[in-house]
Amino acid sequence: MARIELAPEVGEDFDRILNHLWQHEVTNPTARIREIIAAIDVLATSPLIGRPARNDKRELVIGKRSHGYVALYRYVAEVDVVFILAVRSQREAGFASH
Repeated sequence: MARIELAPEVGEDFDRILNHLWQHEVTNPTARIREIIAAIDVLATSPLIGRPARNDKRELVIGKRSHGYVALYRYVAEVDVVFILAVRSQREAGFASH
């Protein structure tokens, strides 16, 4: 089972997501963060599940539309570690809103 490591900037990503959810009065914003974390936890057993991205990185798509997020990560098989580099809403990551 792969170990998951979060880059320090991911904490800032979660703060930004929470602030956005609170500003828009989303019901139970902490549950959304828990959903994101649960999706990221899947990478421990399936580190290659995300779609390939540039520079040996991968993107894990989590949910869709207003519940949609993308986790950018790199899996280093030699040490069996998944490095989570960033978490963004799908809209923030440049995906269309439909």
